[in-house]
Amino acid sequence: MSILDRYLIKEIIKYFGIVQVAATGIYLVVDFFENIDKFLDAGLTVIRMVQFLQLKLPLIIAQITPVGILLAVLITFGLMNKNNEIIALKSGGMSIYYFIRPILAVGLLVAILLFLLSEIVVPLTISKANDIYRIEVKKYTQTKGQKNIWFKSHRSIAFISYFNPREKTISGITLNYFDSQFKLERRVDAARGEFQKDRWMFKDIMEQMLNKKTGSYEIQFYNEKVEKIDFLPEDLQRVAKKSEEMSYKELFSYIQDVETEGYDATPYRVDLHGKFALPVASLIICLIGTGITVGKISSHGFAVNIALGVLVIFLFWIMHSFCMSLGYGGMLPPFIAAWISNFIFACFAIFNLLNAE
Repeated sequence: MSILDRYLIKEIIKYFGIVQVAATGIYLVVDFFENIDKFLDAGLTVIRMVQFLQLKLPLIIAQITPVGILLAVLITFGLMNKNNEIIALKSGGMSIYYFIRPILAVGLLVAILLFLLSEIVVPLTISKANDIYRIEVKKYTQTKGQKNIWFKSHRSIAFISYFNPREKTISGITLNYFDSQFKLERRVDAARGEFQKDRWMFKDIMEQMLNKKTGSYEIQFYNEKVEKIDFLPEDLQRVAKKSEEMSYKELFSYIQDVETEGYDATPYRVDLHGKFALPVASLIICLIGTGITVGKISSHGFAVNIALGVLVIFLFWIMHSFCMSLGYGGMLPPFIAAWISNFIFACFAIFNLLNAE
């Protein structure tokens, strides 16, 4: 490793750390003030609030890492440009590809660390943070998970075999209604439920009603029936276990279980591919930053290069989020939805570097 390689790696890591600390601090402050009223209304102690924010910290770091590494590259090369160091190196016959070696090393390291963070630390910590918010702030008593969800209200208990957040449908529903003595007076079993026009429409229903005179249950069957229940799709989404709360292995096993039972797991397959796609994006973004600051476009100045970098990351997030949404909706295959943004921006990075040379 040359002296220049060591210097560039050192500077990029230094500015990456500074940017990460600053961005994380801003994120935490904004998140805290957005939730402070809810925390106070729920009676959370200051210590518990701090614990909640600490548990969210790994996810925040993972989310802002692509931004942090891009800004670190832009700042490092931008300052070198400002001091005419890059011009001097190029005048000495140094190719732009010589600058790429340390960038690839740092980008690859960040991508690996980001994947490990998202795979090992984030699922554990964000799950605990969501539990605090769900149980202590929102006071939900329901079990967590897309499958086998239990809801308990005043005199009823609902069981849902599977919830599809994309289609707002539930499957394998059992509703139990009790009297004041907690004796079962009505039970409803339905194959499927759809949320339509602010109400739940159940299909393929078997209803059992207690006849108080005879003490026996009368059974009736319906093809469709509107059922008034105490929860909305938004309530189910709050208690549903999210993809970010599962490691790659856990999510893969979950998808297999869901599909084996005959349910649609498309949104989870999109997230499964996304667990690899996002870390790789950090490496691609590093190369884009190199092309911006070392190439011909670098003559525009330090501030303009930073602005261009911010624009690039902004466009990447818009495109990535849009494609992921298309994947969730089944309009794009899961693999394409997760990776298409990386492919397009990788092409842009290569074109930018070739043009810069």
